[in-house]
Amino acid sequence: MAGSTLASPIASPQVRAAQRKHVSPWREAWRRFRRHRLAVASVVILGLMVLLVVIGPLVWQVPINEIDFSAKLQGPSWQHPLGTDDLGQDLLARMLYGGRISLAVGLAAMLVAIVVGVVVGAVAGISRGSVDAALMWLTDLFLSLPQLPLLLLIIYLFRDQLKDVAGPEIGMFILIVIVIGGFRWMPVARLVRAQFFSLREKEFVEAARALGASTPRLVIRHILPNALGPVIVAGTIDVAAAIIAESTLSFLGLGFPPDIPTWGRILFDAKDNIDFAPHWVLAPGVAIFLAVLTINFIGDGLRDALDPRKVM
Repeated sequence: MAGSTLASPIASPQVRAAQRKHVSPWREAWRRFRRHRLAVASVVILGLMVLLVVIGPLVWQVPINEIDFSAKLQGPSWQHPLGTDDLGQDLLARMLYGGRISLAVGLAAMLVAIVVGVVVGAVAGISRGSVDAALMWLTDLFLSLPQLPLLLLIIYLFRDQLKDVAGPEIGMFILIVIVIGGFRWMPVARLVRAQFFSLREKEFVEAARALGASTPRLVIRHILPNALGPVIVAGTIDVAAAIIAESTLSFLGLGFPPDIPTWGRILFDAKDNIDFAPHWVLAPGVAIFLAVLTINFIGDGLRDALDPRKVM
């Protein structure tokens, strides 16, 4: 027919590709994450744990410091689903209350480490010369310090002052979060710095610089959003490390006071009664194990989902 043109068979796939619905990077990341079955299962388990420690005390309204010597060191029962300790205190109530503190310490310490690490790494990555060298020297200095002895020393020196200022629970929470977060920012800083070195030479950054974008705008609008994938993965690892660090400090008797139960403090109180009351040790041990394991699996899933070189 005159005036008509045949559609090119080569162009038809291009037309179909143009008509295909655009998939955002975050939706693609979510699709990849869903294929990591252990990570998805870990999200469900960790979500249930968070739901238990948040809503559980509202349902199981047994006082955490109610002493009943007639029920001491009892095993799990309908009245005490996780058993009791040497003072007859209900372990389920103490586990639910302590889970709030342990998980909150992990999240808050992770935020401190991420904020400090991103700031130091971004400044070092966008700078050249003496500023970068000084920040990396500071990072290497913190990496070379023995963390556990310094944690014990700092808490021993400053815990009484913070208790007097902010109270025993809030004061120790602030101190532990600052101390743990203050010794976890170095890997994040080095990771962000490496990402900045790679991204600042990319074409889109050069184009923004040619259009007159200032250095803060380059960092905030162009480089930092593209460097957040590895930072998110590192953040999940920091949560698990902070929970273990808080449990270690509490187990050594330098964490929260004895009347404020955390998972590590419950382990510390139970260490002398393992032979008589194994349930007392199993409850906080399993809780710490599940929290750390699920967070690590979630980090693995996020690493696979946010890695642009991985095809799934």
